[in-house]
Amino acid sequence: MKTLKRLVNSVRRNHALEHATIAILLSRHGPTRVIGRAATDGFYIYGKIPTERLREFAQEALARLQKGESHLAVSPLCGTNIAVAGVLAGCASYLAVGSRRKPLAGISRAIMGGIVAVIAAQPLGRLVQKHYTTSPDLDGVRIVSVEPLGRGLGNIHKVSTAPAV
Repeated sequence: MKTLKRLVNSVRRNHALEHATIAILLSRHGPTRVIGRAATDGFYIYGKIPTERLREFAQEALARLQKGESHLAVSPLCGTNIAVAGVLAGCASYLAVGSRRKPLAGISRAIMGGIVAVIAAQPLGRLVQKHYTTSPDLDGVRIVSVEPLGRGLGNIHKVSTAPAV
């Protein structure tokens, strides 16, 4: 169980560092198409970003999180927000239609429930990130490398991290 907890916490920390890196990247580089994905040993960035610039952004993100700028760990662009919206909209639609004998009669209630759920998901998705899917506690964590992966695959980078020893 301790191994699983350690793995989950590694992903949470790397997820926070990924968010902070992307936030800094977007603020300095301007609007660009970029996707991040956290892993136990770092995170991946998909997008046309020069390796050296990404290295700078990741180092700054790590330093800022370690100095206490925990707000960088939570992103309005995170897939967690989409997942929370989907779950809430699905539940609202089910409650509006699922218990009726004539499901089509409740379609307007299902649409309205879905809309309300998506609106509610905005703050709830951020809370889920803050308490479950990210952790800004990066004390002792270090960036080991920032490397481009497979040129034929497009622009993918792996930012490798190591935990505190």
